[in-house]
Amino acid sequence: MKNGLKIAIGADHAGFDFKQAILGMFDNITFNDFGTYSAESADYPDFAHLVANAVESGEADFGILICGSANGVAMTANKHQHIRAAICWKRDLAVPARTHNNANVLCLPARHMSLDEAKATIETFLTEEFEGGRHARRVDKISC
Repeated sequence: MKNGLKIAIGADHAGFDFKQAILGMFDNITFNDFGTYSAESADYPDFAHLVANAVESGEADFGILICGSANGVAMTANKHQHIRAAICWKRDLAVPARTHNNANVLCLPARHMSLDEAKATIETFLTEEFEGGRHARRVDKISC
């Protein structure tokens, strides 16, 4: 994983504890925390849009979004034209998300994985490189 990566991160109430733990796991990453800032009920689109905007604008290299299932944050982030948000709950899913799909936002399902799995998935997501080639042709067809 490259040192100095800028990561936009956000979570709803279901992902709050995960987000807080993730913020303390990596010394070589600069996180921009877009909330939520408590475990009180919160609406996932509010945070997903902020993270997606940061990635689209280049303010962040990648985004990480966390909610209970990861479905809501992924659906919301993928509404943004230049976002490719992938739901990954283990390393094996993060590899093709990056190498084949050039995903730029990682969506984690806090209710369906452990913190150790989350750390390994994040490390993989941020280490793998897009392969390009035949995959680039396909990725270029994603945006509407």
